[in-house]
Amino acid sequence: MKILLFGKKGQIGWELQRSLSLIGELVTLDFDDEELCGDFTRPKEIIKTINSVYPDIIVNAAAYTAVDKAESEPILAETINATAPKIIATEAQKIGAWLIHYSTDYVFNGNGTKPWKETDPTIPINVYGATKLAGEKSIINSGCKYLIFRTSWVYSTRGENFIKNIIHLAKNKDNLSIINDQIGAPTGAELLADVTAYSICTAIRKPKVSGLYHIAAKGEISWYDYAKFILDQARQFKIKLKAQAENIQPVASRSFFQIAPRPENSRLNTKKIEHIFDFTLPLWQTGVTRILTEIFEKKL
Repeated sequence: MKILLFGKKGQIGWELQRSLSLIGELVTLDFDDEELCGDFTRPKEIIKTINSVYPDIIVNAAAYTAVDKAESEPILAETINATAPKIIATEAQKIGAWLIHYSTDYVFNGNGTKPWKETDPTIPINVYGATKLAGEKSIINSGCKYLIFRTSWVYSTRGENFIKNIIHLAKNKDNLSIINDQIGAPTGAELLADVTAYSICTAIRKPKVSGLYHIAAKGEISWYDYAKFILDQARQFKIKLKAQAENIQPVASRSFFQIAPRPENSRLNTKKIEHIFDFTLPLWQTGVTRILTEIFEKKL
């Protein structure tokens, strides 16, 4: 089984290199590769790459994820998040390949408190969410075999994410103000990669599982309480910080300037994927504690 991975340098892509290498022959690409093309702004070259590799599975972990910047770069965001997936899905359909694609809770408007189901109405409130939704629709309408995984609040030891930002800020500031009215579940890139590999193996045997799924760790927390959890863990490892958990102040989203609006409700209902693929997702604390241990032990 040959697997073509786009976006190998991102948080999810980095972990996918580990998990996917165990289940097939893996070809990995990013936007700056030269021999084969992983640059989504070059659609003709992407088509050539797919036809050259001729994979059984295409995994798209590449995306435009700069939520605020997308408001001023809507064309680029659409090219990467919507146009490229449409092209990839069309080529996947032609060669009979599976397409694995990652999306986001930002396709919803963030209202209410119930975890979003796959069948709930999608009403994006920013450019990033709108382009990701367009990408989903293109894949679904292409006729290819696909697994689309919506997720939220992704973190890893690689790249920029909330965990690293909080640790950096706490080392340099005495007090922090963190939003307390946006709720979600921190979800590790490692978890997403492992679920992806497992799901691919299942899909090869059971093609009828093709569809849209939500993946997120269990439980829920606000950004404010998430930050406190991180700093409490730092204290246990005796990491020197200026700001401690008690120095964090909760603030409402409306008091915190952000160019692009964010959904307040990022909860995702994961019953569908757990039932169809027969597994149980872990609590968010499990993955966050593990990665914090890894980060802090490297600092000791």
